Amino acid sequence: MSDRLFFPIILAVAAVMVYLALQPDADCAPTGPVGGADTDYSEVRVEQCNLRRIIAGSSADIELIGDEGQRYLSIESGSGPLQDGPEFGPHFRLASDLETQFAGFTVRVTIRARPAPDRGAMAFEANYSAGKAGQSGWKSFDLQPDWQDYIFEVRVPRASGQGVDYLGIRPIVPDKTRRIEIKSISFRRLARWDNGDGA
Repeated sequence: MSDRLFFPIILAVAAVMVYLALQPDADCAPTGPVGGADTDYSEVRVEQCNLRRIIAGSSADIELIGDEGQRYLSIESGSGPLQDGPEFGPHFRLASDLETQFAGFTVRVTIRARPAPDRGAMAFEANYSAGKAGQSGWKSFDLQPDWQDYIFEVRVPRASGQGVDYLGIRPIVPDKTRRIEIKSISFRRLARWDNGDGA
């Protein structure tokens, strides 16, 4: 092979390798709602690459940090008026299978979180919403310095028609910007509270 052909090929291969090295994990980019596939729906966990399923909304910056062994989600938000609906800020959309399985049940939501090392928030809020059918309301939690589980329970209402469930999570921001880090979120289905007959 002549030098005139060899060196351009080597440069092209090197350029492709550099390009691929600079890309985010191609194998770690799931999108769309959180679903319960391959589970019995008693507990659904969102962790590692699945944390990428979050939607930033209009008021936050999100980033998946870490490597294959340990990934976590950074959520940064600025101060200012906040909209009440969790779907307008950082949130996870629950797929229709979870909406169906959770409707009429009490669900325990566990969020493993900590303040970010830089501009870390002192507290955060979470809200489970079933859209027009109802929501848990914003639950506030004071953050501890290291990873900690923060738990609340919600009676998930039955949707009248096609339900749209969300879990909103946002740092409490007194001024400037604040960040939190999320290691995992779990949804545990507990007892049925609504037997479906309106009682």
